[in-house]
Amino acid sequence: MACWYEGPLAAFDTETTGVDVETDRIVSAAVVVQDAPGIRPRISRWLVNPGVPVPEAATAVHGLTEEHLQRNGRWPSPVMYEIAEALAEQARAGRPLVVMNAPFDLTMLDRELRRHRASSLGRWLERMPLHVLDPRVLDKHLDRYRKGRRTLTDLCAHYGVPLDGAHDAAADAQAALEVVRAVGRRFPGRLERLSAAELHTLQAVWHAAQARGLQAWFAASGSEEAVDPAWPLRPDMPAAA
Repeated sequence: MACWYEGPLAAFDTETTGVDVETDRIVSAAVVVQDAPGIRPRISRWLVNPGVPVPEAATAVHGLTEEHLQRNGRWPSPVMYEIAEALAEQARAGRPLVVMNAPFDLTMLDRELRRHRASSLGRWLERMPLHVLDPRVLDKHLDRYRKGRRTLTDLCAHYGVPLDGAHDAAADAQAALEVVRAVGRRFPGRLERLSAAELHTLQAVWHAAQARGLQAWFAASGSEEAVDPAWPLRPDMPAAA
């Protein structure tokens, strides 16, 4: 039986108006499904009119202008429903879901579901858990002493994965999926005996340890920046007093 990184995988990515999961909005998203290595993936794409201004800084990253989104994007409510259904479908099919920096993209989706559907991502996944594979967490744990940044672009360069059209949701999702396969092949002795479900649990522990290390580094540097140890989804923000 083939190990998980040689089997079916799906991947999810978003582009947004900014980096604050509580206030920023999704402007595009993609789910990529690949049944086996080398097989042409199936790609679902969404373009969203977020209903809020799109900062120039965000447009500079993903190239989606406010005018383009107003003209071509769909309203968020049905889109968020469709995305949540697509992720739930992966869970029902037993396909692991690759999400680069999962706490960002999955929390963004969760907050959009709360905002537009009066729901949450957890409600879509109550009956069947989603097994998430985060290339950033995996790489940082398995090759922890390697220096340098670990953005998707960096990981693609390190593992020899092509990345055409960076900051396009579909291109980034497909690249992240291929990075995860490459990580598995680079560290088979440490990964091939683990199931995706076991790796999901382990990554939560690894990410928390990585967050503590980064928090300590910030403190030593005199920074008050907080690092959230939650993975793959950040908890709800406390209600305002």
